[in-house]
Amino acid sequence: MGTVNYANPKKDTSVKIFDRFYDYELSVPVDAYDSVLSYFQSVFGTGEAAGNFTVTLFRVANLTGTPVLTLLQEIQGQTGPDLTLSLSYYINATRSNSTLLGINVATQPNFYVAHNIRN
Repeated sequence: MGTVNYANPKKDTSVKIFDRFYDYELSVPVDAYDSVLSYFQSVFGTGEAAGNFTVTLFRVANLTGTPVLTLLQEIQGQTGPDLTLSLSYYINATRSNSTLLGINVATQPNFYVAHNIRN
């Protein structure tokens, strides 16, 4: 007897995520992708924002070696601004320090170092 939850092994049960700008590509399980995408669709009003955050979460999971559903559990229940802050934290952990996201305070150099810098 068949069931609704039965996965057909003859069909591909993965989703390919790619970003041409960053030259990034990753194949992920379709059930994990649907879970993450549906969560972000419930939080954000547009499909584009939900899709972008979904790709970002999978990229962070891949770079950190953390399962994507574990990351999803950590951020569930947050509102849009809090969610953006949390994802900025994860993304900043994988980026260069010169390109950090969400930093609003201008860095003040040491007085003596600033004195020696020529414009």
